[in-house]
Amino acid sequence: MVDDAGQLPKLEQDLRKGVLVLSALSRLRTPQYGYSLRQELARHGMPIEEGTLYPLLRRLEGQGLLESHWQADDGPPRRYYRLSPQGAEAYRELTSAWGSLVSVMDVLLNENDHEEE
Repeated sequence: MVDDAGQLPKLEQDLRKGVLVLSALSRLRTPQYGYSLRQELARHGMPIEEGTLYPLLRRLEGQGLLESHWQADDGPPRRYYRLSPQGAEAYRELTSAWGSLVSVMDVLLNENDHEEE
């Protein structure tokens, strides 16, 4: 069994890493600050640690996929992120690629299910 050596959580973590960018981009079509983005992702079943989220946001901004600005309303200043035009295009393309991957994986996984019967 895979989990006998505690490997399953690591394998699941590796699987999630591949979708974190698309997950974050999907929520940044409207401006969000880091904590609100983290809460939004967790609410939809995609929890992410602060130590993963903030470096990811900085990396995506450095790649030109996000824009950010500081805003201070009724509390401390917060850095808000949203998709840049380049990020919106990347989001569309990654969404399409994701759809293709899901289709391929459905075929592969269903073939395996039928082979085991």
